[in-house]
Amino acid sequence: MDDDSKTTAATTAPDHVPAHEASRGVRIATAITIFLPFAALIVGLAMIWPMGYALGWTSLGLLLGFYLITGKGITVGYHRYFTHKSFECPRWMKWYLGVTGSMACEGSILYWCATHRCHHQHSDSENDPHSPHHHGEGVWAMLRGFWHAHVGWMLPGEHPNVHRYAPDLARDRDIVTMSRLFPVWALMGLVLPTVIGGLITMSWFGAFMGFLWGGLIRVFMVHHITWSINSVCHIWGTRPFKSHDHSTNNFIFGVLGFGEGWHNNHHAFPRSARHGLRWWEIDTSYMMIKGMKWLGLASDIKVPTKDRIEAKKKAA
Repeated sequence: MDDDSKTTAATTAPDHVPAHEASRGVRIATAITIFLPFAALIVGLAMIWPMGYALGWTSLGLLLGFYLITGKGITVGYHRYFTHKSFECPRWMKWYLGVTGSMACEGSILYWCATHRCHHQHSDSENDPHSPHHHGEGVWAMLRGFWHAHVGWMLPGEHPNVHRYAPDLARDRDIVTMSRLFPVWALMGLVLPTVIGGLITMSWFGAFMGFLWGGLIRVFMVHHITWSINSVCHIWGTRPFKSHDHSTNNFIFGVLGFGEGWHNNHHAFPRSARHGLRWWEIDTSYMMIKGMKWLGLASDIKVPTKDRIEAKKKAA
């Protein structure tokens, strides 16, 4: 196995360490986090039709604005910076990425990164926490696998073994502090659009619409785009690089997921800050990292050379 195929997690420990069983409270909180945004989407759509309430530029702006902020907090922060250490940045920028990623309501930094490193180490094997495979043969088995990879794997509310998969992160005081304060950041991701919506419109209804669209419905969008990388991008798409799993590149989620949908590229070069390796593979997360470098906010950006990319293609 070459360096690009290794996850950031220590690979000398036992192949798999079981996740910690979650308490009943954690399981309930997980279910609420999954299904409440979906209920909010139904309410929001019902208010547009047939109730006839206009969405409005304020609500739309809050939806898109917080989608960009928290979505990039996941893709640039949680994923490429904290999990894979694809670049370096100043301490205050580390906090910005950690807080905005937490506002996406996908779990603490330690939880998210440990889970993702576990996924890389055991990708599409029986120990992968969210593989859509290993559920039997046929259409029904494929649908069961899709459900498991997309949402089902989270419902038990289990916590990955952080000291196995993210010991380096568990030693970082900033990351530990941000992770402990995750409920605060998650709540802030709902309060901010509520307050902004109320102040812009100077009305309680505007505050409610901000909470609905910039808060809960935005969470729904970020969640399902992120989760589609686990499900869709391990079933449908192209595979320019040979890998030990079923990771694929999917154009739709490459765009909607800020470059995360070039998932086969990512599994071929896990530490690369750039996932869209060809000119037409749109990767706005990498664009942000390049912009950060231009502003002096990112350094040591890891990207594979053209020779290494071509060598892996030839080996496919």
